[in-house]
Order: sequence, then C-alpha cells, then structure tokens
Amino acid sequence: MERLPPIDAERPEDFDAVEALIDAAFGPGRYAKSAERLREGNHQLAGVSVVAREAGVVVGCARMWPVKVGASPAVLLGPFAVADEMRNKGLGIALVQAACEAAAKAGHGLVILVGDAPFFTRAGFAPVDPNAVSFPGPVDMRRVLMRELKPGAAAGLKGAVTRP
Repeated sequence: MERLPPIDAERPEDFDAVEALIDAAFGPGRYAKSAERLREGNHQLAGVSVVAREAGVVVGCARMWPVKVGASPAVLLGPFAVADEMRNKGLGIALVQAACEAAAKAGHGLVILVGDAPFFTRAGFAPVDPNAVSFPGPVDMRRVLMRELKPGAAAGLKGAVTRP
C-alpha cells in the first residue's frame, strides 16, 4: 500500500487552499446541492474538519458542520475532496475516518452526510430511515447516510436535518 500524506486538523490558513481543492472537485454546481443549505450561515467545526498535506500542500480535505436531526445534535460531513493526483490511493477513506475520529474525540455522537453508499459504507456509514429523517431541498434519500460515533446516538432519530 502506498504511503498516505499526514492528516491533521484544518487550520485557518488552509481556507483558500481547501476552497480551491473543493472547487476543482465539484465546480460551481456544489452551491446548488441540498447539503449546501445546511452549510450556509453555519460555522465549520474547528479541530474536527481535517486536511491532508503533501510537502506542505493541501491535497485532501473533509469538512464537518454542526447540524440537528429533529432535536438530536449531529455533525454534517462534507464536502470532502482529494486532489486528482492523490485519487485511488485510499486518501479519501482515510480523510473520512480521520474526520469521524476527530468528531468522536470532540464528543459528537452522530455524523450524517449525502454521498455514495458503496464508498461511505466502507467507513461505517449506513442509510437513514427515509420515513423518519428529511433533508432540506431535493435530495435522493438513498444517498443520506449516517454513522453513530456513540452507541445509541441514532436511537429514535426523527425529524428534519437543520442548522443548529
């Protein structure tokens, strides 16, 4: 297996590099996504959002945001992106795992996201109950996934996903 670059907490000085990486991965269409409604007017979780650096250059990122599912606190994962030259090397899944580990260490109990189930199930995510949870705007509920960081954090999960 190829050596992965170190992953650590995103710092304020990483902001422009992370934004450029996300723009390169998603383009302007990222602003039309339903998950973006949860990030607008919200604040990224410092110490929980992570980046990977190779020779001092940001080559991957996974951002985390506080949200609620009904009355339950949760964390929204996304966007996450990997530089083209680092794809298919395991960095994406390593970033997701590192962000979830940082969220658990910070005391968060549940992570939710909109993403590709075959990829994210490898990181312990599972589908939400589409009859119990709703997402803002149009979204394919088959792509809304969650991961418990604390046992029982998803018990009785019900309601709309909103900003806190």
